[in-house]
Amino acid sequence: MSQVEDFLSQAEEQEIVEAIRQAELNTSGEIRVHIEASTTLVHYDRALEVFQELNMNATKAANAVLIYVAVEDHKFVIYGDKGIDAVVPDNFWESTKNSIQQHFKNGNFKQGLVEGILTAGEELKAHFPWDEDDVDELPNEVSKG
Repeated sequence: MSQVEDFLSQAEEQEIVEAIRQAELNTSGEIRVHIEASTTLVHYDRALEVFQELNMNATKAANAVLIYVAVEDHKFVIYGDKGIDAVVPDNFWESTKNSIQQHFKNGNFKQGLVEGILTAGEELKAHFPWDEDDVDELPNEVSKG
């Protein structure tokens, strides 16, 4: 098995999908997690590339959030589209990153991702509350590269 496949068990992956579902219940925002082994690009640039490959830049309110993980590189990026990035507090992405990173340092990868997802969901709910016209624009499953 590859490090990508070993990064999360199937049960942990399902807990992440459930966290995404829960986080998106009260918001029009969209959250995705993408895991891959490594990249030769700057990690932020690769996260932006994945964001576009997953059509996350096509949400109606530009309010999608990607948590990108490069397992072998021991790096991750949280990327928020322009709609959400424009309204979050200045320290939001950094504080969310720090929370995830603390869990990752302790080997608690699933918990770090779940916490990051739920934190992003709360912020999305505050700025982009769910309404009856909302549809789930993007799949909730963890994508892998």
